Amino acid sequence: MDNKKLLGKRLQELRKRKGLKQEQLAEFCNVEPASISNIENGRNYPSFQTLENIIKVLDVTFIDVFKFEHKQQPKNLLSEINLILNDNPQKIEDVYKIVKALVE
Repeated sequence: MDNKKLLGKRLQELRKRKGLKQEQLAEFCNVEPASISNIENGRNYPSFQTLENIIKVLDVTFIDVFKFEHKQQPKNLLSEINLILNDNPQKIEDVYKIVKALVE
């Protein structure tokens, strides 16, 4: 997935976590709803001013916006989890319990 799409998906995730609709975010940021849609769908990058406004409205940091490692393809995520667990074998049981609780 390219960076434009990753950024869009991350902004969408943060917007939804805040409980806002695209139209509401657009109004608070003084942009057209289509602009938010285009950003979230990875068609456009936001301008710096729009990004600053989004960050302010969503009450997140600039760094939070670019934390989208978890938005990778599932096979890449599984590979990364395996690498992490190979370095921390004592955590395997904890991860198992968490995953089991999530799917039940």
